Parts: sequence; C-alpha cells; structure tokens
Amino acid sequence: MTILEKVNLCVGEIRKKTDFVPKVALILGSGLGNYANNIKIEAEISYKDIPGFPVSTVPGHDGRFIFGYVGETPVVCMKGRVHYYEGYPISDVVLPVRCMKMLGAEVLFLTNASGGINYDFSAGDLMLITDQVSIFAPNPLIGPNIDEFGVRFPDMSQVYRKELCKIIKDTAAENNIDLKEGVYCQLTGPSFESPAEIKMLRTMGVSAVGMSTVVEAIAANHMGMKICGVSCISNLAAGMTDNPLSHKEVQEAADKAALKFELLVTKSIEKFNNI
Repeated sequence: MTILEKVNLCVGEIRKKTDFVPKVALILGSGLGNYANNIKIEAEISYKDIPGFPVSTVPGHDGRFIFGYVGETPVVCMKGRVHYYEGYPISDVVLPVRCMKMLGAEVLFLTNASGGINYDFSAGDLMLITDQVSIFAPNPLIGPNIDEFGVRFPDMSQVYRKELCKIIKDTAAENNIDLKEGVYCQLTGPSFESPAEIKMLRTMGVSAVGMSTVVEAIAANHMGMKICGVSCISNLAAGMTDNPLSHKEVQEAADKAALKFELLVTKSIEKFNNI
C-alpha cells in the first residue's frame, strides 16, 4: 500500500464516523493532556478504531482524535501524538497531520514539551517557535514525491507563519503570559541529549530541543498548511544543571504550566477563525 493509499484509507474510515470539517488542527504535547475540557466536543475517535493508524505508546499521551469547537473555531485535536522513537516509520509519524489536512484543516497548531537550551529560560516557560532545525530524524518527504500533497522541493523559509505568530504574541500580552521566542530542534530520542549535543545545539542557535514536531511541520508545510507552534520548557537540558533528566520531571513541569498553556492556546485559536 502506498503512503497516499494509506492516508486515503484512514481518512475514509474517519469519514465513516464523522463528517465534521475542521479549520484548525491541534496536536497536544505533554502538559495539555486535559485540553479537551476546553473543546465543545462533537465527536471522538480512538486511533485504535482507524485501521492502519499508528497508536501512541508513551505515558501521558492518550490516543484519540477530538472534533469540536474552541469558541467558534472548528478544530480537530490530536490527544496524543506518535513519535519516531516508538519504532514507527517516519511516514506513519506524519500520517495524522496528512489526514487532518485531508479532512479540511488549514492551520496546524503544534505544541510540545521541550528541554530549554537558552540560559535565560526556566522550567515552566512557554516558547513561541519561530523556526526549526532537524537533526537525525529522517525527512518525511524522502522517497517518491506525492504530487497530490505538494511539490517535490517545498520552500521552508517561513514554516511558522508570521501572521499566526503575531496572534499568539498579542494573545500572550493580553493575558499577561510571559512568552519566550526561539528555534526548536527535533532529535530522534528516546534517550535525552548528551551535554555535548546540547552545547552543539546552543552553538547552532537552538533555544529548545525535543523529540517531535519538526517532521510534522515539514509534512504540513509540504501540503500547504499554515503552521504555528508553542513549546513548554519542561526542564533545562543536559549539562546545564547537576540534575539528571527524567520523563517524570518533564511531565510534572508541563503539568504545572498547563493552565497558562491552555489559556494561550484557547485564546489564540479563537482568533484563528478570522484568518
């Protein structure tokens, strides 16, 4: 089965369960696990009920699509994403993004938890993603180009749209949320980065590092989606403190930042309905 056939199969299965057409696709990272409470839910579909669809295996990542409204904006929300380190081929990692675009989503709002590399950052900070770097994770566009999705050589000069970033920044200011800005880098995981890798990334101008997001943005950009992203700084990266890193620490820090994270996402998405 080709990638296009698999995407069409999954979209067809979803359409058997709901005819809801979203405008915004939202991927929930750590710290936003309870975000569904902010959605007027019209339909829910477990990934397990979609033949061929990848299922998240990470603690704290529920596996379901939620369709509904944030304010007046129709959204499809991924409650739990899949990661390359779980053993899925990269085409499966970005399959959900491609499906959401095929279902009608025009905007992709990416969120995640990350390690802060900038010494001015602290655990619990929120960072607007202004650009990205991909290292070691394979590009999801490798292989025969799928012309139905986009061009062979897509431009990457403005992945994170300025108009969406401005809305998020204005929303943060209106709600007294301190919002950092910076470049996000995806490595493969699942091991945390070494101090030497963090030093390399800081030298390259990276502000935060994680194990997701960039490949999703590449696939979405290929398909012509408008993209924005916010990262929750859940810890300072390896070598910046004397503390060893753990997934529990990441989850706890993200959970503490959840309320302001939810507020920023909600108020921004409400404004996306006008673009």
